[in-house]
Amino acid sequence: MPTQGRKLRATLVFAAGISLGAAPLRAETIYVSNERDNTISVIDGATLAVTATIKVGKRPRGILTDSKFTRLYICASDDDTVQVMDIATRKIIGELPSGDDPEQFALHPDDRHLYISNEDDNIATVVDVETRQVVAQIEVGVEPEGMAVSPDGAWAVNTSETTNMVHWIDTAQQKLVDNTLVGQRPRHAEFSHDGKTLWVSSEIGGTVTVIDVATRKVIKTIGFAIKGMPADQIQPVGVKLTRDGATAFAALGPANHVAVIDAKTLEVKDYLLVGRRVWHLAFNGDESRLYTTNGVSNDVSVIDVAKLEVTKSIPVGRAPWGAVVVP
Repeated sequence: MPTQGRKLRATLVFAAGISLGAAPLRAETIYVSNERDNTISVIDGATLAVTATIKVGKRPRGILTDSKFTRLYICASDDDTVQVMDIATRKIIGELPSGDDPEQFALHPDDRHLYISNEDDNIATVVDVETRQVVAQIEVGVEPEGMAVSPDGAWAVNTSETTNMVHWIDTAQQKLVDNTLVGQRPRHAEFSHDGKTLWVSSEIGGTVTVIDVATRKVIKTIGFAIKGMPADQIQPVGVKLTRDGATAFAALGPANHVAVIDAKTLEVKDYLLVGRRVWHLAFNGDESRLYTTNGVSNDVSVIDVAKLEVTKSIPVGRAPWGAVVVP
């Protein structure tokens, strides 16, 4: 090849490399459960547009994936089951015996044991997702709601809305071993990525409680105040923490804001206005974006995490509840 041709080809390759490097390479897909439509909205992470709508069971709420992103688990609350969807084909491939009215759940790091909160029965059900058999049912408080498993798999925790407690389950024994009192109507529990703290939102109490996992004692109860907003409208639900342990985000329900919390000092840094009645939160893979499900405005807000700015609203189905991101 002549020298001039080689130079031209190199220039074109170099230019293409710049173009590719500059483009926002976001292959991720966001799945959102729509409680009133009995559907899952599928959002393309590159275009931030809904590309598909999948019919699922009645009143889908909790939604999560396995660690390899091959399966999507869906709490079909009014069908009293957990549906299993193959992510590659987006087909429902099975159902798990969940107990009555499953709402939230958490998957053990072994990708095998699913801990399910059964609000109507006051129990937590443990299901082996491979054999599709119930391996344990553990009595907890009244109206169990939130569910989380520690990063090391040693603890499963459940929150009870009426008892106002966090219930600590030893996963080796599948046995309740301790309780921690928190604010009124605890809705969601989230472990920090290092497993040292547990964050619990209390909807009616209007607080987020931070608990030391080693002692199971309360470190601090965080309150919220938004200018011009009545206190009784500030009702925390979903909580997410960054992997570096620096920042926590709390969805404040009908206050229509997400609180930004310094996870080191446990002080509120900012409030971000999102859609109406924000329920739950999900990070994208590199934590550059945070997606919020807004149950009354029927949309998903997109937050630029670095800038702490809301950049887009994505219309989805009716009453979006949960969200999960698949790379």
